[in-house]
This record gives sequence, structure tokens and C-alpha cells, in this order.
Amino acid sequence: MYLAMNRFSILKGQEEAFEQVWKERDSRLSEVPGFQTFHLLKGEFDEESGTTLYATHTVWSDRQDFIDWTRSEHFRAAHKNAGNNRHMYAGHPHFEGFVPVLSE
Repeated sequence: MYLAMNRFSILKGQEEAFEQVWKERDSRLSEVPGFQTFHLLKGEFDEESGTTLYATHTVWSDRQDFIDWTRSEHFRAAHKNAGNNRHMYAGHPHFEGFVPVLSE
């Protein structure tokens, strides 16, 4: 198992638009070998920074399946318009990848 997460700091007032981008995307993840599940998670609004934290959470069969996806046409197609939404972000997304140490 491999868990891939991206964290996004979204500017106040852009939350609904950010969520809509994800709802309307053509991800095709279900067609990708090793893909298991996807979640878009919403955190709390931070008064100090004026942002809301979001995270994408994908589970893959293993790390190599995730890497293969990042090198695929599916990945390029899914991210081709990502730059059009920069006005929503307070900085770049932050990637984190995890392998299980303990599962129950």
C-alpha cells in the first residue's frame, strides 16, 4: 500500500471554487493500474493565514503504481489546466507520500 497526499492552502473566499474544480475534473483514476481510492478533505479555516487547508488523499497498491501514474498520459491530462487556478492558492501544494508501518 502507498498513500499519496497533497496539501493545499486555499485563500479565503476561494473554497467553493476550489471544491468545484475537483468535482468537475475528469480524473480517470479508476482506469489507472494500482489505484484504490481518492478523497478530497477539507480542514479548518485559519484566521492568522486567511486560508483553509485541503488535502487530497489517494491510496495505491504500491509506490511504483503511484510513480507510474505520475509519468502517464492520465496524469498529464488530469493536471493540464492546474495553472489556471493559481489565484486560489496561498503557495504551492505540498506533497507527502507514506508507506504503512502498522495496519489493523
